[in-house]
Amino acid sequence: MKTEAKEFATKAHTGQKRKNSNDEYITHPIRVAERLEREGFSEELVCAGYLHDVVEDTIYELEDIKERFGERVAFLVAAHTEDKSKSWKERKQHTIDTIKHADKEVKYLIVADKLDNLLGLELDLKLHGDSVWNNFNAGKEDQKWYNTSIVENMKVGLQKQEVPMYFDEYENLVKRIFN
Repeated sequence: MKTEAKEFATKAHTGQKRKNSNDEYITHPIRVAERLEREGFSEELVCAGYLHDVVEDTIYELEDIKERFGERVAFLVAAHTEDKSKSWKERKQHTIDTIKHADKEVKYLIVADKLDNLLGLELDLKLHGDSVWNNFNAGKEDQKWYNTSIVENMKVGLQKQEVPMYFDEYENLVKRIFN
């Protein structure tokens, strides 16, 4: 199922590029899925890692994910999908609220995604400086609010042994970029 999810996501994101670079967009979902797989998480969660941006950024809908990959994968993708009809702030507040109350697999997916995005941002800042912020829908202060809010809420409801090491990596990265 993981191979099929990777192939489906690759096809869905064909022609899309990452912000601030000429990298194929699919490199991001692949890194997210690989991180989740390294942690030993479920096949459904790894598939959701590959597919997490498909509904948000391509012609495919949640029903397509559900049909091909099942209820659980569709649930995980849906929990992570933003409603693009809402403002940036509303979408980000929804993600913050979601991560605070979500089941652990949703938390794992969201943080793996945010960590990969911020690792890319950190590299872009080193290469291009603060002009990178101009490529975002919200500036540095709003991005700081969003990412620090994710950090404040990502461990809520988790036992210490349920917190993957990359949560600490994300927290340290947020401090490096925004403090």
